[in-house]
Amino acid sequence: MFWKEKVVLITGASSGIGQALALKLGERGARVGLIARRSQPLDEIVSKLEAEAGEAIALPGDVRDAAAVRAAAERLRSQFGTIDILIANAGVGGTTLADSLAPDEVARVIEINVMGAINSVAAVVPEMVQQGQGQLVAISSLSAYRGLPKSAAYCASKAALSSFFESLRIDLAGKGIDVTIIHPGFIKTPLTAGRKAKLPFLMELDYAVEKIIRAIEKKRTSHAFPWQLASVVRTTMILPDVIYDWIARRNSFRE
Repeated sequence: MFWKEKVVLITGASSGIGQALALKLGERGARVGLIARRSQPLDEIVSKLEAEAGEAIALPGDVRDAAAVRAAAERLRSQFGTIDILIANAGVGGTTLADSLAPDEVARVIEINVMGAINSVAAVVPEMVQQGQGQLVAISSLSAYRGLPKSAAYCASKAALSSFFESLRIDLAGKGIDVTIIHPGFIKTPLTAGRKAKLPFLMELDYAVEKIIRAIEKKRTSHAFPWQLASVVRTTMILPDVIYDWIARRNSFRE
């Protein structure tokens, strides 16, 4: 019954993790607001949930636009009431090549993955503080822990996202607002589709989403999974740089 009539705002809801979360939470009784740039997939999710007696609203917009995200949150509140949970999921990947660095592409990744989440938090947290309750959820990544080959922009964005939400958790302590940071490994989504490199412990989307949902329900401060890959990643954090660099150069997950 955790989700019954909870008002949940999900960014990046048109595909992958965001879409799966929207469908599962809507089926469990949550009232969901869906933000993404593409309106058609959002409308399809809303129609599917409404056909099953769920409640949802499509909120087309770009998370890089702070005013648009704020307007979307206001529209959600006006229709369903106070927002209980924000799931900052919107994100993009991409390969970063150091010898042909493209600043514009790096900026795009940072703007969507980091500033998009910041804009989303800004759109909900003042009201959460005022009502004395709420939960902020960041969909980060195990790549937040250490830099990976050909992934500088993505790793930097996820490290920034995790640190940002960790600071929020500290600052909001005692104000009734929980903060949960999710660090998943590789999941079968459009972000990983088509890669030729072998992705260790690649997870089915439904399995990963259930893990995320349970972490939110338990109000975990941080949750990294699968445990096998999370354990390996945590071990690399205590390795000397020369050893980590040697290992990383031989284990690129991008072509």
